[in-house]
Amino acid sequence: MQELVNVTSQTPLEVVLGIDKDGMTTARKLYSFLGMDNKNYSRWCKNNITENEFAEENVDYWVFVINEENPLGGRPTVDYRLSASFAKKLSMQSKTVKGEQARQYFLKVEEKLKETVRRTIPMTIPEQIQLLASGNVELNQKVDDLDKKIERLEYDLPILGIEIDKITSTVKKKGVECLGGKESPAYQDRSLRGKVYSDIYAELKRQFGITTYKAIKRNQCETAISVIDNYHMPYFLAEQVYFRNAQLNLWGGAHA
Repeated sequence: MQELVNVTSQTPLEVVLGIDKDGMTTARKLYSFLGMDNKNYSRWCKNNITENEFAEENVDYWVFVINEENPLGGRPTVDYRLSASFAKKLSMQSKTVKGEQARQYFLKVEEKLKETVRRTIPMTIPEQIQLLASGNVELNQKVDDLDKKIERLEYDLPILGIEIDKITSTVKKKGVECLGGKESPAYQDRSLRGKVYSDIYAELKRQFGITTYKAIKRNQCETAISVIDNYHMPYFLAEQVYFRNAQLNLWGGAHA
């Protein structure tokens, strides 16, 4: 029975929204689930989270900085941790296909609740046992069906959370390697460093035929890591890195 409780501790909607053990998800996970244009993400966060008169900071959402180095400089990237109830509310408000699915889900839950409340006829102990047994069979079947649906959904979902971190971490490592280490003149040259990182991401987009590396499917993450690991700079970039680092020996030290 305890095992059954653990399996069904989350609703199907909470599973696809990426609600964690603390009852939280992130704005980026929710936005990805809703399937909206990545170019509008910042405006969506402003309209629906930070300037939402019905949302309260540190109650419905919490701002946090994504700790990843921006090779091109600029302001740090932020994300928002959302409470499960706030994430569900935003999903129902969304004017997308996924948003409509969330609304239909809650309507069905409400109808099921009404049906349960309407059951007022007392049952005998044997009837209760029989109902419980049949309910467990039905529940187990629904759990199995849900597992299959979630598996198919995860197969087609773009990378999220840990996969994004894994890819960006691998890109950073490869970029440092190509530039000759963090102490090298080439790495210290922000413009050149940005060109190398941009070309690594461009290689990912070329290989997968996408416009942003975040459109890579979750089941393609390991392939993406392999593409990065086997990346080689094009000749013109390799030549710039070589000559930039050669200044270390030519001038007797790193020359900005």
